[in-house]
Amino acid sequence: MISSLLAATAPVTFQWSPKCAVVMILCNVLAYAIARANIAKPNDGFQLPNSKFYGGMSHASVVAANCLGHVLGIGSILGLAATGVL
Repeated sequence: MISSLLAATAPVTFQWSPKCAVVMILCNVLAYAIARANIAKPNDGFQLPNSKFYGGMSHASVVAANCLGHVLGIGSILGLAATGVL
């Protein structure tokens, strides 16, 4: 009985599409721009093998930017899906 009650209140999710991927990529690019502008010492710490690709950012800065990008991305995707855009 509880499982049927929980299933009835679960929100309807949307299907993955290339639009969803584009939104996530754009949010990650935005997060990299925010990280480059706001991290005080982006080059301190362990360097990535191809750090020039990431603008010379260290491993910790890249991970932080990706975390922020995914948080922004999932919020954007859920918001756009709820409004019917995605």
